[in-house]
Amino acid sequence: MSHDVKAWIISIGSELLVGRIVNTNASWLARRLTFMGFTVDRIIVVPDVIGDIVEEVRRGLGRVRLIVSTGGLGPTHDDVTMEAMALALGGQLVLNGEAELLLREFYSRRGLPLTRERLKMAYMPEGCRVLRNPIGSAPGCAISYDETLLVILPGVPEEMEAMFENEVVRIITQIAPRIAMVECYTQLKGVPEAAIAPVLKELSKRHPNAYIKSHPKGYILEEPHIEIRVIARGNVEEEAREIAKQILEQIGREALRLGGSTITEVKCQANT
Repeated sequence: MSHDVKAWIISIGSELLVGRIVNTNASWLARRLTFMGFTVDRIIVVPDVIGDIVEEVRRGLGRVRLIVSTGGLGPTHDDVTMEAMALALGGQLVLNGEAELLLREFYSRRGLPLTRERLKMAYMPEGCRVLRNPIGSAPGCAISYDETLLVILPGVPEEMEAMFENEVVRIITQIAPRIAMVECYTQLKGVPEAAIAPVLKELSKRHPNAYIKSHPKGYILEEPHIEIRVIARGNVEEEAREIAKQILEQIGREALRLGGSTITEVKCQANT
């Protein structure tokens, strides 16, 4: 797609790499950022190792406009994200007064002391803007460096999603492209994926503002079934929707020529 504003998602947590946790955060963020107009250029998973986190963050700084990380903000010894971020930015990890106040209030309401382990969650890279956590204890933060906005969020999906919607959206809207995104889809039958592949390739060349992808759905009554999805962008929603529909209609005509047919109407959804 042209006029890209690139974003990276960095998922932090050894539990993701051993297969104990499914990385739903990355898929949720990728879709949310895509429909805000960003081009998600990388999804990177790293363990709870400071050096590995520093390496990946530094690779993205100045290269992409937005980096969103999730995970590693808790009170345990392996929650090292904030320390790694401070190192990656070449600054210091400092006690953030606002974050400390939020933690004191959180634990006070529950009749619990603010122990050293809990206070650890208030240490952030110097200059960070605190992001409030409306569900859990660990606050996040946002900081700009070398034309890159770095957003640091917890790994608990409910907390991450709530913080993104409540805190992050209004920040990153300022750097998001002023475009509309629409996804449309339909299903074909009777055409093998390999047969329709050249059509999709040619249409992708002709429509650089659209992402066109086929998804095989298996065989029903010995006929191949394929879902075709198109994510298109335009200046307004109607323009993006028209681009996507035109592409899918062309694919439907080509499927008919190849001996197949469409089996569902073109359906669209926007900004979801």
